[in-house]
Amino acid sequence: MSDFWAVKPQYLLPKQSLTQLMGRLARAEAGASTTRAIAWFVQRYQVNMDEAAEPDITKYSTFNAFFTRPLKAGARPLASAPWICPVDGAISQIGPISGDQIFQAKGHRYSTTALLGGDAHLAGQFANGHFATIYLSPRDYHRIHMPCDGTLERMIYVPGDLFSVNPATARGVPGLFARNERVVCMFQTPHGPMALVLVGATIVGSMATVWHGMINPPRRRHVETWHYGADAPHAPVNLKQGDEMGRFLLGSTVVLLWPQQDLSFHAAWTSGRSVRLGEVMATQTPASALHTATASTPH
Repeated sequence: MSDFWAVKPQYLLPKQSLTQLMGRLARAEAGASTTRAIAWFVQRYQVNMDEAAEPDITKYSTFNAFFTRPLKAGARPLASAPWICPVDGAISQIGPISGDQIFQAKGHRYSTTALLGGDAHLAGQFANGHFATIYLSPRDYHRIHMPCDGTLERMIYVPGDLFSVNPATARGVPGLFARNERVVCMFQTPHGPMALVLVGATIVGSMATVWHGMINPPRRRHVETWHYGADAPHAPVNLKQGDEMGRFLLGSTVVLLWPQQDLSFHAAWTSGRSVRLGEVMATQTPASALHTATASTPH
């Protein structure tokens, strides 16, 4: 069966209603029923509870509390690198941004402007830059951390669809990540601007950040923007590499954007590879390598 026909039923599903229902269930304190649901989930998806700060599933009062569980101290040591992986997950795609076009899957691209909520000026700084798309599966740790130091400048809520974001859907739904509901976080970093985008999905009850708390629900019908800084309506937010910045209540995808700069993804980073929070994601290209590459480029 082709990916198109595999995802066709998602166009017909009442995704908003289903997501709202699952969100209510995930927030419910249902005692033994909650524990049974967690036990089923742990077995079904082979969740490693030994890594959790609280490995006893009976201690979680809601499914959301279990799903957003913190890890034990030291479970994810941070590598020494300019950019570290911000999540546990699997690489969907990484690579260069071609003009303003981001590669989603074979036959599918979408624009940085669409991803960032229609702001062409904001998207322009990422022209011919770099991107990374990382999928968080149900079994993964679902908190998102900073890949480098950063100062938050803007957060944008963009309403949208709630398609699944699994690999088959990425191959079958055009413009998926610029089509789904999402939260865009714009940071200034020691390496220049960076966009960190949390993409929602079917049954993702909500997305939250450490500075704002729950962003959705409620689900708005229009783009909403918050500005941060000394002269902005909201206080400055400064985060260090490895600090938690947000979380998904039920899993989804993170998309990162960087401007054109001396950035090289780790050689082991290829599409489909499993990755873990804290490992080396990218380094700065040595000046000698840049000189060699420039010299060998045909004119």
